[in-house]
Amino acid sequence: MTRVLVVDDEPQLVRALVINLRARHYDVDAAPDGAGALRLAATHHPDVVLLDLSLPDMDGAQVIRGLRGWTRVPIIVLSARHASKEKVQALDAGADDYVTKPFGMDELLARLRAALRRAEPGSGAPADQAVVVTESFTVDLAAKKVRSNGADVRLTPTEWHLLEVLVRNPGRLVTQTQLLQEVWGPTYRSETNYLRVYLAQLRRKLEPDPSRPRHLITEPGMGYRFEP
Repeated sequence: MTRVLVVDDEPQLVRALVINLRARHYDVDAAPDGAGALRLAATHHPDVVLLDLSLPDMDGAQVIRGLRGWTRVPIIVLSARHASKEKVQALDAGADDYVTKPFGMDELLARLRAALRRAEPGSGAPADQAVVVTESFTVDLAAKKVRSNGADVRLTPTEWHLLEVLVRNPGRLVTQTQLLQEVWGPTYRSETNYLRVYLAQLRRKLEPDPSRPRHLITEPGMGYRFEP
């Protein structure tokens, strides 16, 4: 049975989450603070963590970093903080997704299921031999080739590297900082105009309607997401 760790200091929200998750046959542990969350994670080894950023003893980003020191378990942040900067900080610390309070229970459960699917062995496209197929184009990661409408699509090395990072993280938000550092190097953290330019070029080459992208999605102020 899938085990969920809920970390929040709002008793009513915790109770609602526990009831809804157990009704759907999840095992649930709950902690009201960061220290308790880290202890429970170490002893009970959850399959996914739902984490509030505003905790009484430490910031949620500290909890994320503590978990990331030893586990890759999916972490979904739940927070009333709406600023893009704080969302990006949580994602850069190692969170997998971010849900803003108040949220619908159906949306949260869908995000949870998606996070668990991405964490399954063999999910995504980690293997060098993987071929990723979308409605509009096909990416051969081993051959480093892209085809659309039966023809090869010519990409520059930078365009390919950017596409490859996104394709290897299907459905997952990749932050601007992560993309800049992966593609351009560790000294690039604020040149977000690079991303806008290159994503626009990729969309022109790969999306049937570049103005309404289906596969290369922008998450405003945060990053980008590849949807197969």
